[in-house]
Amino acid sequence: VQLQASGGGLVQAGGSLRLSCAASGRTFSSYVMGWFRQAPGREREFVAARVISWSGDSTFYADSVKDRFTISRDNAKNTVYLQMNNLKPEDTAVYYCATKPGPTVARGTGSGYDYWGQGTLVTVSS
Repeated sequence: VQLQASGGGLVQAGGSLRLSCAASGRTFSSYVMGWFRQAPGREREFVAARVISWSGDSTFYADSVKDRFTISRDNAKNTVYLQMNNLKPEDTAVYYCATKPGPTVARGTGSGYDYWGQGTLVTVSS
């Protein structure tokens, strides 16, 4: 499995960014695509996840990003997106996408995820 994350950059507070995670090689019928972030001097933390299965998808968000971030996917492109709106300086971090077999969403620091993208830096200026 390979994950390629992109879309980070510098944005002012209140602005928006969309991160992309292109995936290949995942063959499980049920799997989870997650986004995590790590700010300088802090532990990696859960941001959002999408459980993908034959019966339908479910989404999960950290309280700190709920109502501002949206995780979605494009089947044709094998890509998962993280739309980030109303960004705040505290959202500044390196963002990672990751995947694990479904259906359980593992939050925390992401120790349950077995494949990771390379990370993309998001910087929000005040």
